[in-house]
Amino acid sequence: MSDEERELEARLRPASLGEFVGQAKVSGQLSLIINASKIHERPVDHVLLAGPPGLGKTTLAMIVAHESQRPLRLTSGPAIQSAGDLAAILSALQFGDVLFIDEIHRMSRSAEEMLYLAMEDFRVDVMVGKGPGASSISLELEPFTLVGATTRSGMLPTPLRDRFGFTAFLEYYSQDELESVIVSSAAKLGYEITAEAAALLASRSRGTPRIANRLLRRVRDFALVNGSSAITVEHVVETMRIFEIDQAGLDRVDRQLLELLATKFSARPVGLSTLAVALGEEQDTIEAVIEPYLIRQGLLHRTPRGREITEAGKAHLSGILS
Repeated sequence: MSDEERELEARLRPASLGEFVGQAKVSGQLSLIINASKIHERPVDHVLLAGPPGLGKTTLAMIVAHESQRPLRLTSGPAIQSAGDLAAILSALQFGDVLFIDEIHRMSRSAEEMLYLAMEDFRVDVMVGKGPGASSISLELEPFTLVGATTRSGMLPTPLRDRFGFTAFLEYYSQDELESVIVSSAAKLGYEITAEAAALLASRSRGTPRIANRLLRRVRDFALVNGSSAITVEHVVETMRIFEIDQAGLDRVDRQLLELLATKFSARPVGLSTLAVALGEEQDTIEAVIEPYLIRQGLLHRTPRGREITEAGKAHLSGILS
């Protein structure tokens, strides 16, 4: 990601709970926890944010740090491949710092076990040396706040989940909430957008603010190239045609998956590994990124024998639902 894209992403992110659109229950719960920590002059309780990609987990972690007026340290589960990696990160934290671990379910097992003690007692035990001469040194840590984000909360060990003081389950956004996100983001980009254009764009955003903002930037680009300072329905329709986003929000890969099931596999159940090879995608990508929306729309379902296209999926491909 270029510096310009990072700056744009930062500009579109809300900086406080007051600016954050959607997830009203979670926002209210976080506000209570943060305000209580201020009154008691202690770090915010550890927070686990669970839900599909693109719903605002990283943004909420930044807001927790901002609202509690504490520094934010960012890392990810895949980057922590040993207990030593985690010990180095934890030992550098100051009192009240907010540590955000994205994809926390992908940490190594040894790091997870170290994290249990760090979250509960604010200390870690580090092994020094190898073999019979090895010894354990206990390092005291400054009290901190851990914010973990996961798209697969079921993969987290129970001892780790239980150490979070609050677990938030983020839900997909409604049409109205997405329209609010789009109107707000358009204003931050310096563009006006008609209510009809915002509604049309929201209907193709799959209930996900990240997708809504991504599509908005493409529509903004189209309006810019065509010399317009306002975004209209015509701009949205033409941009969606160019980028092959249909009325249901499906892109080329989504439709290709449905077409494989409907034609090549004759609407029979297909195993995930076979489908991944045929589609040319990783199994994790299909399972975590592509499938959830198709299942939620009733276009695909899982059976004990594999993935199967539904009658609604066949109808969508034939244009009945277009």
